[in-house]
Amino acid sequence: MWRLLKSDAAIALEDPLVKKFLPRYIKVIKDKLPANFQIAKRIAFNFDKKAPTTQLWKEHFKLMKKFYKIKKAVDNGKLKINDLEIPRFSLLDLKIMLTKELMKFCELCERKCRVNRLRGELGECKIGNEPIISSEGPHYGEESYYVPSYTIFFYSCNFHCQYCQNFSISQRLEEGTFITSQFLARRIEEMKVLGFRNVNFVGGSPTPQLFWILEALKFCNTNIPTLWNSNFYMSEKTMEILDGIVDVYLTDLKYGNDECALRLSKVQNYWEIVTRNHLLAAKQTELTIRQLVLPNHLDCCTFPILEWIAKNIRDKCVVNIMDQYYPCYRAKEYPEMNRRLTEEEYQNALARAKKLKINLRG
Repeated sequence: MWRLLKSDAAIALEDPLVKKFLPRYIKVIKDKLPANFQIAKRIAFNFDKKAPTTQLWKEHFKLMKKFYKIKKAVDNGKLKINDLEIPRFSLLDLKIMLTKELMKFCELCERKCRVNRLRGELGECKIGNEPIISSEGPHYGEESYYVPSYTIFFYSCNFHCQYCQNFSISQRLEEGTFITSQFLARRIEEMKVLGFRNVNFVGGSPTPQLFWILEALKFCNTNIPTLWNSNFYMSEKTMEILDGIVDVYLTDLKYGNDECALRLSKVQNYWEIVTRNHLLAAKQTELTIRQLVLPNHLDCCTFPILEWIAKNIRDKCVVNIMDQYYPCYRAKEYPEMNRRLTEEEYQNALARAKKLKINLRG
């Protein structure tokens, strides 16, 4: 199948919009620049096991300044990544430590269940102290400039979308598979050799399993861009940890208001949280936003989302307006959701985006 897609995928990297909004991603694919996590692995962290968490966050803030200074030098050709040694403890190790601290009173996502996951306590996502996936392997269903993608579908989710197309994964209706960070690291390396463009962390949701994702990247010795593919309901602290690790945020901006989010995905304060995180993401690295158009939700969701993008981050992202919705899981319990999207609805969404001069690329 990759042979059939190879030509179109190669052409996609030459698309003017892709080159404009994902320039560093393209250079990492071609090994002209290092992935962010490879830079983070080379920034020394003076480890002190007695240091309190507050001190660790202060150290993180300081090392992130160093990260961006070094990244700028590398990107400008003034410094070569291979000239930087990998220290015993690095910025990436510090991020792993901070993530572990967050799991003791879990606030990786904005549900902030505050359970001690290190002791096996379970919050809303039902992920405790072990990494669990649904599947991993080649994936060709993403945007053309992201395929072929080595994709890890993490088990479970912090959302309860009533129409979820991956509901057997997200709502834990199938068995997950225990894996190790070392296993994922070796698979990432293998898939890079086979020509896969990126490692794509998705689900479900990758957020509850951030700790093991970071560990996998610590053990990974290859240069490959990382895609963080999520519902963007992360906490601010998680966004800080992802800074300097993620090469591309591949986001799912679902709702234009809190009411629809609460009714259809059972999450609160959605709009404030996801717009905040999109603003942070646009400052950190490259960004692709997906907007899945829902039937009967143009006025309440799609249009407000597009207007917010146009006002706040239009020049910092590429947007994919998607028409793939189809009713599944519990959609039949919500009358307006129990049908496919019409062509008129989809064309209206595209027309609004074009009017707002949003950069569209599917």
